[in-house]
Amino acid sequence: MGIADWAGTSLDWMTALQAFKAALAPVFGRAETRGSAGAFIDGLLSGVERKTGWMLAEQAGLARPYRIQSLLGRSAWDADRLRDLVRDRTMEAIGDADGVLVVDETGFLKKGVHSVGVARQYSGTAGRIENCQVGVFLAFAGRYGQALIDRRLYLPRVWAEDAGCRERAGVPADVAFATKPVIACEMIASALDAGVACSYVLADSVYGSDCRLRRMLEERGQPYVLAVRSNHHLRFLEEDRTLIQTDPATIADDLDEADWRALSAGEGSKGPRLYHWARVSLGWAKDEKFERWLLIRRSLRNPDEIAYYFAFARAGTDLPDLAGAAGLRWTIEECFVRAKDDLGLDHCEARSWSAWHRHMTLVMAAAAFLTGIAADQRRAAYTKADDGKRDKTSPSRAAA
Repeated sequence: MGIADWAGTSLDWMTALQAFKAALAPVFGRAETRGSAGAFIDGLLSGVERKTGWMLAEQAGLARPYRIQSLLGRSAWDADRLRDLVRDRTMEAIGDADGVLVVDETGFLKKGVHSVGVARQYSGTAGRIENCQVGVFLAFAGRYGQALIDRRLYLPRVWAEDAGCRERAGVPADVAFATKPVIACEMIASALDAGVACSYVLADSVYGSDCRLRRMLEERGQPYVLAVRSNHHLRFLEEDRTLIQTDPATIADDLDEADWRALSAGEGSKGPRLYHWARVSLGWAKDEKFERWLLIRRSLRNPDEIAYYFAFARAGTDLPDLAGAAGLRWTIEECFVRAKDDLGLDHCEARSWSAWHRHMTLVMAAAAFLTGIAADQRRAAYTKADDGKRDKTSPSRAAA
């Protein structure tokens, strides 16, 4: 296997892309719509700096952006059906029972007030309250890569309860106000119902602090590692049935130095991301096949920097496994960076509910294609490496 193989320079990208678009074509129905969708995906994968209607049309050789804009607005096709195909293709490429599902939101800064869901609200992207849209996304991450597999626009209460705004933006009648954890709960349940297998579900404290999400996962027997706030109210029973009421920060303060263990939370840009980790049993899992833990992560450089997680895991799961799972939450951030920087996730100009979901899903499709290509390269490289090791230790080679 030469460098051109594992570097991907010998890959026939155009043939692979045509096959990928052909697999998605049934979603779009009419030939004109299929052609527009193909041109849209081509434009997302191109080097065009802004993935706007005019720029994508120009990239496709069109004099006007009508066809591109029509794909997001007036054309008849189902974005949720495309979402399902993208999810299925992604799982074919990187599906792994040892993988993880990760949920998080990301913000889309806006100058105006007419785009669906725009309001003054907190944006984790900006790190402050901004005029923006917020979308809740679900990603899958495995040993061969990670990709977004679901998306839903968060509709602030001011929008959800304004009939005029809803009508102008085409918000479906059955879409009511829902908190981000409720949206996440529905998305995760939908993925699990569709057969997505994972070892853990991961999320930050916005979602981990929601008891309904944790309850849903526990009822399904689905392990999770979910971040929680330091002052989250905790009630649990000790072995002698004593009721304890406390919070994660208090529990961490009571730990001895011997309770902490230095473990990696995965590879970072500068090598392994080492932290001190500890866990304390919460002792009230209803099913004896599972255990509940408070997982605690402490910075090696600054012991005051502490993160807390609720973990629900199969009985016998060790601390390194929980720490490793917690460290994988960053994978959805990598999905956001690629989708925004390279594929135009945040370049949506359309104002309606359906157009927002169509744009996001088409970007997810382009990202899924790239993820599949990268996964095939990694898998081929690993297979070649394993074959080489076997060749070196085979009896005939050893005898020679």
